[in-house]
Amino acid sequence: MDLLALADFTLVARHGGFGRAARAAERPKATLSRRVGELEASLGVRLFERGSHTLKLTEEGRALYARTESLLTELDEATTAVASGGDVPRGRLRVSAPMLFSQMALGRIAAQFVLRHPQVQLEITTEDRAVDMVEEGYDLVIRVNPKVDERLVGRVLLRDRLVVVAHPELKFPAGNEAVPAVVRPANDGTGWELATPRGERRVSITPVLKLASLIMIRDAARAGVGAALLPYSLVAADLQTGGLVAWGDAKGPPIEIWALYPSRRLLSARVSAFLEELKQAFPLGSPEELANFAQRTG
Repeated sequence: MDLLALADFTLVARHGGFGRAARAAERPKATLSRRVGELEASLGVRLFERGSHTLKLTEEGRALYARTESLLTELDEATTAVASGGDVPRGRLRVSAPMLFSQMALGRIAAQFVLRHPQVQLEITTEDRAVDMVEEGYDLVIRVNPKVDERLVGRVLLRDRLVVVAHPELKFPAGNEAVPAVVRPANDGTGWELATPRGERRVSITPVLKLASLIMIRDAARAGVGAALLPYSLVAADLQTGGLVAWGDAKGPPIEIWALYPSRRLLSARVSAFLEELKQAFPLGSPEELANFAQRTG
């Protein structure tokens, strides 16, 4: 396959039209149109839907663009690094991360990263769904307890644990009576299995409030609405000040926050630099580190 034709296709797709791509690259519009046409002929598919005033990627075009953009960027980055005698992080870096971790830590980490690496254009999206990083064009994803994916490799950034907390006035149940609880909308459980100083206990619950955000759940627990099952890192400060009390740790595997990237790619300089930024923020990978990082203001 003609690598130059792929580069021309990517250029047109990135700019959304032959005219804009031609002006950006200072190349003839007719040349770009011809080379994209030759690429379509060699593949046997249409990559663009051509209207009188519009140009849109077809489904095949979007799939090809999702793969070629990052690969060609990496090639350009590699050749530029060799020519300049160093491997300086540069180019676009797209990261997907879960909402809570983003709110607790990623704002300051992202700011520190771009100050250190001004040639990187960093973009972080926050969502809790399991994005397809290959199809959606992400360079790095941060996920909580991710499922095994043979296309991805990575490393654990942090470990956390789930604790049941409540306002000090809401007492731990002495018997089998259910306690009011604040839970997430998808939660349809009837209780929590806990490890407590008095041994293993099961606490029955009656959901009285359902909230989508863990921060909202913590705030409702602070107000005394009910007990809540939350990451230790999110409530560590409240436990220290006495605003909340811990009833016990939830039984089960620990929470693991992973950084993942495609296994088929060489690790680019910008991804390596961002991973190093995360490692510097959390060298031990403990829940206490995340809690302390979120509390720091300077």
